[in-house]
Amino acid sequence: MAPLLRLLAGVAALLLAAGVSPASASSSAVDLGVNWGSQCTHQLDPSEVVRMLKANGIMKVKLFDADPWPVGALLDSGIEVMLGIPNDMLEAMSSYGNAEDWVAENATSYGDRLKLRYVAVGNEPFLKSYNGSFMETTVPALKNIQKALDEAGIGDTVKATVPLNADVYVGDKPSEGKFRPDIDGVMTNMVKFMHDHGAPFVVNIYPFLSLYQSDNFPFEFAFFDGGRSIQDNGGVSYSNVFDANYDTLVSALKKAGVPGLKVIIGEVGWPTDGNKNANPKLARRFYDGLLKKMAKNEGTHLRQGKMDVYLFGLFDEDMKSIAPGNFERH
Repeated sequence: MAPLLRLLAGVAALLLAAGVSPASASSSAVDLGVNWGSQCTHQLDPSEVVRMLKANGIMKVKLFDADPWPVGALLDSGIEVMLGIPNDMLEAMSSYGNAEDWVAENATSYGDRLKLRYVAVGNEPFLKSYNGSFMETTVPALKNIQKALDEAGIGDTVKATVPLNADVYVGDKPSEGKFRPDIDGVMTNMVKFMHDHGAPFVVNIYPFLSLYQSDNFPFEFAFFDGGRSIQDNGGVSYSNVFDANYDTLVSALKKAGVPGLKVIIGEVGWPTDGNKNANPKLARRFYDGLLKKMAKNEGTHLRQGKMDVYLFGLFDEDMKSIAPGNFERH
């Protein structure tokens, strides 16, 4: 069984403990999705993966490309799908004709058999480490894909978006959140387009990375049960970095003029190997806290209610770059 599915084997019990009724105690009851990556040397048969997803109540999947092999297994499954367009295709998608071809091949060709909900245009294209490589092509690609979806007659139900790393916004406190100064213009343009077309903002939030990147980061603040808190303006208290990070984004969206833009957590998770803090025990602690939080539908201080979340990731991927750290493959 995939590492994440082993950790989620007790999902129903966790949700019951959080007060969710037996009739609804499944991961789909709390909008739980999962990222399905493919950078591994020994891939499971996609039909078996789909069987495991459904057996664990996971009815939403995010893919990083549109490979027909896994997509084919998702046909007629009832699983909601977010298809990805890799960063190295963004320049091509800046041509409307290419965007039109992509939609024809990967969206409309499957008809109603594929429960396509979102197209992820790029993946964290504004990372600081990319040095602006995709700054000129991301928004044109986004707009072309949405236009192609609209022209194909499916734009009302399929929305184009751009999964972004949490480094696109900054703020010492959640209430002070704003988009990074070097990308403020392009981010404001993009979120207003998303708002006008009914698309969500997709963000990847990793409390593990906060801990990994700074020896001074308070360990307990990375978890939902740590008992550590920080104070924001007006006496607001945050007990974990996930909520604080999420609300920093909400503040940034407000400053950009789209305070009500829907937010989806495109990736959140905890590695099980490759670092002193990457192990199954801490991963279980993190997932336990996240799932219980989701089951309560409490949201955050600035955005209360149900959260839409995709866990990362379904499998260990032994072909991934370890430049970010050895944990990246786990």
